[in-house]
Amino acid sequence: MKLKKKFFKIIFVQKFLAFIGSLFIKTVAFTSEIKIKNSANIEDLWKNNKPFILAFWHGQLMMISYVWKSNQELSILASGHSDGRFGSYLGKYFNLNNIPVNSKNKSKSLRDALSILQKRKCIGITPDGPRGPNQKASEGAIRISKISKVPIIPLGFASNKNFKLKSWDSFLITLPFSRCVFYWGEPLIINDNISDFELKDFQNIVEDKINNCINLAKKELDA
Repeated sequence: MKLKKKFFKIIFVQKFLAFIGSLFIKTVAFTSEIKIKNSANIEDLWKNNKPFILAFWHGQLMMISYVWKSNQELSILASGHSDGRFGSYLGKYFNLNNIPVNSKNKSKSLRDALSILQKRKCIGITPDGPRGPNQKASEGAIRISKISKVPIIPLGFASNKNFKLKSWDSFLITLPFSRCVFYWGEPLIINDNISDFELKDFQNIVEDKINNCINLAKKELDA
C-alpha cells in the first residue's frame, strides 16, 4: 500500500494519469446529456463580473468544469499535498486553477483566496475538503465570505450512471452515456458582524443548501 502511494506521488505518473483522466471525463461529457438548472442568478453574476464562492462537495469534483459557463478561469482551493497536485494537473485540461491550501499556514490560504475575489474573480471551495469528514462543512468558506462580503453559491450534481469510490469523500465517478444534472442554489450572504459562535450555524446552513441542491438534481433526473 505504501509503495502504491509513493508511486502515485511521482510527478510523471501524476501527469500521465491526469491526461488519461481528462480523456475519460471528456468522453463522459461528449456521450452524456448534461442539464444545468436554476442558473439565472449565476448568469447575471457572470454577466456583471461579480465574484462569488462556488460551494460543492469534494466527492462531486469530477464533472465540475461542465457547469462553468464563464470564460473566466475558476480557481479551486485544494490540498497542498500530492492528491491536490494531481488535481491541479487534471484541472488544467478544463481551465481550472488549483490554489494549494496549507493546513499549517491557513492565513496564507485565506489571503490567496481573498486576493482572487478582490480581482472580481470567482473561487470554488469544497467545504468538506481536503480531508473530510465527508459532506461536513468547515468554516473556511464562511470566513472568506464574511471578510470579502462575497456570496456563497451552493451547487449539487446527480447522474443516472455512476459508482462511488471507497474513499473518504465517496468520490462519484459518472460513466459515459449518462444523464447528468447540475442544480444551482440561491446566493447565501454572510454578514460581517456574525460572531465566531454563529459560524457553526452557517456551517449547518451550507451543508443543508448543498444537499438540497443535490436532491433537486436527483429529482430532475427522475422527472
